[in-house]
Amino acid sequence: MAHTKSGGSTKLGRDSESKRLGIKVNHEEAVKVGEIIVRQRGTHYVPGKNVSRGGDDTIYAAVTGVVKFAPNKKTRFDRSTHYVTVVNVEPLD
Repeated sequence: MAHTKSGGSTKLGRDSESKRLGIKVNHEEAVKVGEIIVRQRGTHYVPGKNVSRGGDDTIYAAVTGVVKFAPNKKTRFDRSTHYVTVVNVEPLD
C-alpha cells in the first residue's frame, strides 16, 4: 500500500513578485519634477546635481530638465577608489 497522496498538495508556487528595478529614463531624455529615473537596491547609481534619493534608494528628478549619466571616481573611507555612475539633471532654460 505504498501510495502517493493525489492532488491538493504542492511544494512549488512560492516565488515572489519581481520588483521592476532598473533605469527608467535613459541618457539625454527629458524628465519632469519628481519623475523616477532609476529604481535600485543600494547605491549602484549615485545622485548628482538636481537629483534626489528616496528612502528605498530610488533616484528621481528634483527639477525639470535632461538626464545625464557620468562616470566618476569615488574614494572610500579606507582610501581605496572605485568608479561610480553619477546621475545628474541639467535644467531647461
